[in-house]
Amino acid sequence: MALLEVKNLGISFGGLQAVQGLNMSIESGHLYGLIGPNGAGKTTAFNMLTGMYTPTEGIITFDGVNITGKGPEYISKAGIARTFQNIRLFNAMSVLDNVKVGMHNRVTYSMLDGVLRTKKYRDKEAEMNEKARRLLDVFGIGDKADYAASQLPYGQQRKLEICRALASDPKLLLLDEPAAGMNPNETQELMETVRKVRDDFGIAILLIEHDMKFVMGICEEITVLEYGKTIAHGDPQTVSNDPEVIAAYLGGDDED
Repeated sequence: MALLEVKNLGISFGGLQAVQGLNMSIESGHLYGLIGPNGAGKTTAFNMLTGMYTPTEGIITFDGVNITGKGPEYISKAGIARTFQNIRLFNAMSVLDNVKVGMHNRVTYSMLDGVLRTKKYRDKEAEMNEKARRLLDVFGIGDKADYAASQLPYGQQRKLEICRALASDPKLLLLDEPAAGMNPNETQELMETVRKVRDDFGIAILLIEHDMKFVMGICEEITVLEYGKTIAHGDPQTVSNDPEVIAAYLGGDDED
């Protein structure tokens, strides 16, 4: 059974069919790409998978459970985490606390425990701090734990956002244009980081990305959208050699 199964997924906004007939099957540990030009529906698809939008047709099955139309909190607890096209960090908070925010759905102490600083609270906070520092070390920014998030350079802010998403212990991680705004060296380092995340954490990764070198160099399977419809699907070589993909995407501006 696939970890994520998307069948005939679609959504309309008024008379506009933003996504139509989307099908994907993603196994555990899979690196999967979703690409397409401006307005193709990539981020809209992400928003349906994470409960921000409710599909008007189709079914989303995750880990054997129908999650179609479920809200973001339910889907997060089920094991799907995401990053965003525009970095969304708490800039005034420390790097460490930003990661701990990602653990909100795993907090087991009550508000009263927090107010009274009970043993349960102290033990859980110590556990969360240790886990957050381990995650930061994986991304090579453990020495920045006490910095304000705003003090990190752009590439490290991207890493921090991925780190925070991983803090929720997901089975599937959705990355929305993770290489956006990065220079070639940062992009290459990010590719290695994404592979390491997949290998070390054993999770599936679905990513949107406009950097075709990044997508073709890291993804094992790719779906290509145009105006909300799938026009190509397959491994990187198959997709990169598809004449329609070459004409419509690889030679154009690919942002959602």
